[in-house]
Amino acid sequence: MAKSTFNKAKVSAIVTCVPENHRFLEDDIDTLYNGDIKQVNRIKKSIGLNKRHIVDGDVTTSDLCEKAANKLLYDMQVSKNEIDAIIFVSQTPDYFQPATAAYLQGKLDLSENCAAFDVNQGCAGYVYGLWLAHMMIETNSCSKVLLLAGDTLSKVVNPLDSNVATLFGDAGTATLIEISESQNPSFFTLHTNGKKFDTIIQPEGAFRKPSKKIINDERIFETSEKRSLKDFYMDGAAVFNFSIETEPKAIKEILEFSGVTQESIDYIIFHQANKYIISNIARRLKIPLDKAPSETTGKYGNQSSASIPSTICDAINNDVNEKELNLILSGFGVGLSWAACQLTLDKIYCPDIIYYK
Repeated sequence: MAKSTFNKAKVSAIVTCVPENHRFLEDDIDTLYNGDIKQVNRIKKSIGLNKRHIVDGDVTTSDLCEKAANKLLYDMQVSKNEIDAIIFVSQTPDYFQPATAAYLQGKLDLSENCAAFDVNQGCAGYVYGLWLAHMMIETNSCSKVLLLAGDTLSKVVNPLDSNVATLFGDAGTATLIEISESQNPSFFTLHTNGKKFDTIIQPEGAFRKPSKKIINDERIFETSEKRSLKDFYMDGAAVFNFSIETEPKAIKEILEFSGVTQESIDYIIFHQANKYIISNIARRLKIPLDKAPSETTGKYGNQSSASIPSTICDAINNDVNEKELNLILSGFGVGLSWAACQLTLDKIYCPDIIYYK
């Protein structure tokens, strides 16, 4: 297990950008639910789905992250020469080559002295990105790191696949991590179970041909007009079981490692898989639901690597703008990977979610 404590870094700002284009669950009632409004209402009530924001045309994850980054840099009055590194966390890059981070470094007109690299991570990716940024500052390699995390999974989900089509929304986020003299340490724990890599997978599209010798779940090869091997696949039941089994342990682990009590945590921000999963995890941990926001999925969809910063901007931005908060951030999913951190956000810049038109 990767376990880290950092004392020199802080999060100063978080900005989230989502596409203005959106769809309500009812918009797919005929194509996905045979016109059954009762089924739609059951899904809205049980899972918490309602609306998702998705890109149209040629808009990519980098476009959303670029807009979020420009707002952050302008409003925070950060000189573009001050950014020492840019980390792009996503599983929907613009290109296989070059790294989208390099492309964004040029688009944002950052200094040539800026390091730039991509991290191929999804649901736990934001915590992974924070871990890397904190490490870079802790080792005196950087003073300011720009973390850009986002995904446009609507581009890889078959719109006819009722198992996943209505789950996922698109978003791009920008987070500024910088050197700090604060006495508030940050704590991280990270895990991986790659033996279950095919629980969430896009089988085709890269360089390995899908093979039953490697992929264990034979349902992945069951294709139709609703899903090809180039489309996103998820074993929903396995993901649910993984989530409710690992997340309570992950939260207890980060609390023990950081030495803080659950009662002293202001909010636990989970990856917004869906409301049903989050409420189940919260119940197992005996966390009051108002301490574990779960409404963001219903407004914007499951935003993969962007869901944690998006939830901060959506659900608690007024609080983090005005006072010091002790938080736990916890991501879990594709990989299978899970990661948690305990940190303090102290009157950071965190505006309402902005829209990409």
